[in-house]
Order: sequence, then structure tokens, then C-alpha cells
Amino acid sequence: MSGFVSFVGSGPGDPELLTLKAVDRLKRADAVLFDDLSSGPILDHAGPEADLVGVGKRAGRASPRQDHVSRLLVDYAKTGQRVVRLKSGDSGLFGRLEEELVALREAGIAYEIIPGVPSAIAAAAQCGIPLTRRLTARRVQFVTGHDARGTLPEDIDLDALADPGACTVVFMGKRTFPQLLKALEARGLPPETPAILAEAVSTPDQKVQRATVAALAEQLAQEISDKPALILYGPLAELGTGFD
Repeated sequence: MSGFVSFVGSGPGDPELLTLKAVDRLKRADAVLFDDLSSGPILDHAGPEADLVGVGKRAGRASPRQDHVSRLLVDYAKTGQRVVRLKSGDSGLFGRLEEELVALREAGIAYEIIPGVPSAIAAAAQCGIPLTRRLTARRVQFVTGHDARGTLPEDIDLDALADPGACTVVFMGKRTFPQLLKALEARGLPPETPAILAEAVSTPDQKVQRATVAALAEQLAQEISDKPALILYGPLAELGTGFD
């Protein structure tokens, strides 16, 4: 008899930002396959008998192959277990959710997807800003800063990302932001556009810094920490509180 897989978004790291449904699934899980950013106190909600298996991927570090992670999901579920696949933020944003769903469908295993608080939303809240403004910043856009090879994607819409009236959030973009900014400035994005670097959002290691896109790109070209981060830029980045 096949088991069941719950894809659970764990939010940005603060266990208090877990949903009630996420906590329920963790408590009832026989096995939890978790990302690096979903570890720590979040796993305290898992039952004492649950198998806890780290399958996280981090840039620049040795990581499990995606086909291995998918195979683990299938193998655990085929034994009839209740499996939680714990992903940071919301599991449908810039993760490997699709590959894992395909593997489960091919194996005939049922699943559900439980949303989590996206790190971009949490970062804006930590900064004390909204992501939209009723009369001026009517659009918010999320983009990944690197592709499967770890380089700046070649197919991103640079014209849209250079729109000074949009609020833009760049996921996983610290290493490629200097290159990205050069392309955006060539399309008219002012170098003095306000920007925010939000690292380790909602965790004890959180660091939030306000700058301009030009100053931030210069800083990231010289030194990059290993903390997970988001870059926000646009008209609303000039507002807010809680900056270092």
C-alpha cells in the first residue's frame, strides 16, 4: 500500500511562521525529508519516532542529486509511510518542486502541497515595508538570480526588471547581482535606485542592509557571505525600519 507525501513550505526560518497545517503534518509524519534552511527548531515539531533526512541543496556545497531526492521520496512512500517533504519558504517558488511531483505521479503516489510564507514576503515585513504601493508601485516581480549552472539566467526579461516603478525581488542573486545590474543600467535603471539586502530573514542571524543598487553591486563584487539572501529594489526600498 502506497503512502502519502505532503510538500510543506516551512517559511523563511522562524518556526512561529509555520502554518497550523504544516505543524500538523510534521507531527504525524513517519519521515521528514528537509532542506538545509528548514532545519533547526522547525524540526522540533516532528514526532520523536520520525526519520529525519537532510536533502538540502546549497550553492557551492556538496549536495544530493535531484534524482536521488526524488527516489527517496518514492521509496519512503512505497512502504506506506506518511512523508513530509519540507522545503524553505514556499515550496513552489524557485525550488525543485516540479521534478519531485513528476516522480510521484509516475510512481502513482498521492500528494498534497501546503503553502508556506515566502521569504520575500517575510523580508518586506521585517523591513517594515509593503511590496506594492497603491498609486505608484502597482507591480511586484520575483526573479531568480541564477540558473541550474549557478550563472545569471540568459532568458530573464531585463526590460521588465529595469522598470523603476516595479518592486523587484531577486532570489539567490548575490553572486550574479553585479552582472545583472550592468545589464539593467544599460536599459535605464538608475544607479541610485533604492535597494535592500536581506540575509537569513527571520532567523537569529538576520541582517538587513539598505543601499542603492550601485553601492550594493559594488559591495557584492568584493565580498559575499554564505547566508541565504534576497535583494529587493525599487521605489519602496527607501522606506522601512530595522536596518543595520
